[in-house]
Amino acid sequence: MSNYGIHEAPPNTVVANNDDLARRLDLHTIKDAAKADEAEHTATLWDAFRVHKKAIFGGSYNLRPWNEAEPQFSMEGYDVVVIGSFYEQPAFLKRFGQQTDKGLVIPAEWQSGLGNGSSAGGILGLLLNGWAADRYGPKIVMMIAIVALTGFIFLSVFATSLPMLVVAEILCGIPWGIFQTLTTAYASEVCPIQLRGYLTAYVNLCWGVGILLSSGVVTATLTIEGDWSWRLPFVVQWVWVIPLFLIVWFAPPSPWWLVRNNRPEDAERAIMRLTNPDYFTPEDAKNAVAMMQHTTELEKQASEGTTYIDCFRKTDARRTEIVMMVFAMQLLSGENLIGQGVQFLVQAGISTQLAFDLNMVLNAQFIIGTIVSWGLIYCFGRRTLYTVGMGTMAVVLIIIGGLGFMSSTSANYAIGSLLIALNFIYNATLGPLCYTIIGEMSSTRLRQKSIVLSRIAYQIMNIICGIIVPRMLSPTSWNWGPKSGLFWAGSAGLSTIYCLLRLPESKGRSYGELDLLFENKVPAWRFKSTKVDQFGVHHIVQEGADEEKKETAQPVQHIE
Repeated sequence: MSNYGIHEAPPNTVVANNDDLARRLDLHTIKDAAKADEAEHTATLWDAFRVHKKAIFGGSYNLRPWNEAEPQFSMEGYDVVVIGSFYEQPAFLKRFGQQTDKGLVIPAEWQSGLGNGSSAGGILGLLLNGWAADRYGPKIVMMIAIVALTGFIFLSVFATSLPMLVVAEILCGIPWGIFQTLTTAYASEVCPIQLRGYLTAYVNLCWGVGILLSSGVVTATLTIEGDWSWRLPFVVQWVWVIPLFLIVWFAPPSPWWLVRNNRPEDAERAIMRLTNPDYFTPEDAKNAVAMMQHTTELEKQASEGTTYIDCFRKTDARRTEIVMMVFAMQLLSGENLIGQGVQFLVQAGISTQLAFDLNMVLNAQFIIGTIVSWGLIYCFGRRTLYTVGMGTMAVVLIIIGGLGFMSSTSANYAIGSLLIALNFIYNATLGPLCYTIIGEMSSTRLRQKSIVLSRIAYQIMNIICGIIVPRMLSPTSWNWGPKSGLFWAGSAGLSTIYCLLRLPESKGRSYGELDLLFENKVPAWRFKSTKVDQFGVHHIVQEGADEEKKETAQPVQHIE
């Protein structure tokens, strides 16, 4: 018979079943975990900034995940978008275009091949990363990917045909697939609750840096004669290789990864490198590691496995569904029209040079919007921002689609202005919030694989969009032009309904709290109001040399 009593939970509260945990973990570990959890929840934004100041700004030795993220995602964002910018570039069209009655064009099927090549390679890289990162650690996998990408870029620079360019995109997509998840998972693991939203959303800004740089380089090389007009933008990627490799080399390993691999002492050392020793003591690091151990064991109660199949079992199935849908909805929102901005604007009747200039303004919204999102994250929750952003994009897309039926200069400029507004809305809400949500919704033990699956969902949707969007915009295919906004308004509207029904609120929640909310099947719209008790049921009494466990709680299901 159990020596544990039942802890009566207040209404609208979920409580951990610590009966099994007390057998798996030393009670001092649970007590230390409770201290770390309380300290993290009671800390202010300024406290978190002060403790992690060294980590945020980095240094010659203490380079951090958000320092890592910028060159990695800038590098990927640069090339993924630069290829789409070439479809209206005169030198690229002269080299690879096919003559039609409307001039030189890249056929829609080759646009699909070029756009989907990196996505296909990305899926391979993602699957490889989900296995390799858990086994060998993120640092080793990242450095190997950087070396591989360095060689693959040669194919892009010296391509002589469209098939060769497609092969280059596929091969480059493999290391890009690895980049796509490692930094997001890493940042979500080492950030405190108060900074987690800001620093995971920062990934979107890094995308924007690469995309803005690509549009600037392509615009600057428009006047260059010959093949180097399109080759130089590819060459620029080599600039980042050595700095990126050094950044990864000096970055500390993830403490969560070390805990999952039974290396608590190394995890404590990694945490000390990530924090300011003036405000964060070794005892604090010990407590933080204890909280990681507690959360890991809590998740083992729900599911012992750590394979891709386990992502679709028990409570993890719901979490996997959410992260996959959140990433897929990035494209269902109509964002893919922004990625084809130059072609979209040209088909709307705007001149090529002005289209490239407006494309730079479009891509600048990644940076501006992400900065604005930091203020919105402080005031609102993830669920609110993502849902409102999706609904607003649906409305803007309806207007763009309606203007597509008008043939006038003023309508064309209105479409260009609305496309900029659409990109701003996306980058102030959906774009940055996506990385925050996928990092928080997945369980810590399955985080790498969950994020991999979410990104695969994005890549599959990207392949679908890569097939239909060029046909929507191409004058030799469907030729919908701005009218395609109506199609994506419909998909954005359906995505808004999904967010209302299925997307939970994770702001201010520790990973242990989120585990309990999912385990108790709390509805998405009640995540914010439901209270969670992870540690309050433990009372440790010292009697001589022995310690007795006085009471624990049985699982309390959420009361509808």
